Amino acid sequence: MLFSAFPAFLLASLASVARAQYPDPGACSGYCFTHDPAVVKRADGKYFRFSTLDLIGISTADSLAGPWTQSGSVIQGASIINMDGNTVLWAPDVSYIRGIYYCLYSVSTSGSQTSAIGYATSTTLESGSWTDQGIIVTSTSSSPYNAIDGNIVNGTGDNEWYIQWGSYWNNIYQARVAIDGEYVFRSGNEHQIGYEPSGSHQMEGAFIWKRDSLWYQFLSRGICCTYDPDTDPIDQVYHITVCRSDNPAGPYVDQDGVACTDGGGTIVLASHGNVYAPGGQGVFTDDVYGDVLYYHYLDLSVGVAYSQSKFGWNVINWVDGWPTLV
Repeated sequence: MLFSAFPAFLLASLASVARAQYPDPGACSGYCFTHDPAVVKRADGKYFRFSTLDLIGISTADSLAGPWTQSGSVIQGASIINMDGNTVLWAPDVSYIRGIYYCLYSVSTSGSQTSAIGYATSTTLESGSWTDQGIIVTSTSSSPYNAIDGNIVNGTGDNEWYIQWGSYWNNIYQARVAIDGEYVFRSGNEHQIGYEPSGSHQMEGAFIWKRDSLWYQFLSRGICCTYDPDTDPIDQVYHITVCRSDNPAGPYVDQDGVACTDGGGTIVLASHGNVYAPGGQGVFTDDVYGDVLYYHYLDLSVGVAYSQSKFGWNVINWVDGWPTLV
């Protein structure tokens, strides 16, 4: 309202300044389609990128910038979870724990709350090496949450692990899990750690990253995944926010002290220039670049169809304990 008397050219200039705070994604060559990516760098220096669709598609490269090459999928044929959607899997999250890689995946259909988070295990990451282990979390129409977008994080000790999940409904929940060899067991302490109280509760894709003695909850907020740039308000499409806590179980707050369970979240990355609707994020530490935020986004110069989602990444610069991108 305060800007209503400003000239149009000045408003445009202010908007340009606001957009300029976000850097463009790092380079990507080769096979760059991805949605809700997970990125891991194996000890031999080979990068693996996992993606929604193709039963969790796997791409590999010798550099984070590519060229990326398709190399198969995590699951072969269908998930062992007997539920609608078990042949088109979503939202991988890959962790390396005591010599084993764990790939979480989601089974659901668009708009449904009948969902499950399953997982598979491997010691190599390669396509064909994964064993489908089945369910960790499920939801139904009577659940307060939707069991998709799973993520595992370490707590304060070697045997303290948490799983977080959720999308829309009452948003983000967390519970303790026990990890014993190839087996992951949900072990209680279920509670909400993120919630957008307004509108249709557009918050999902929680990814918690442990750094030193703090835990950072990165979230995808806003409209996803069908877009019309001519009518969708630019500040209401997918973007990435963060809250943090000194306890893995929360409470999480943003840089202004607003609780993540009350709509809080400091924006890390949003639409700017031709970069549109970034989200589906995660973080990993690279021995070349340091901490890296990865995500998918759309390029307005190409199009906004789901199949045009691209792989994006930026190095994280930590300023006063908060992530900024370079």
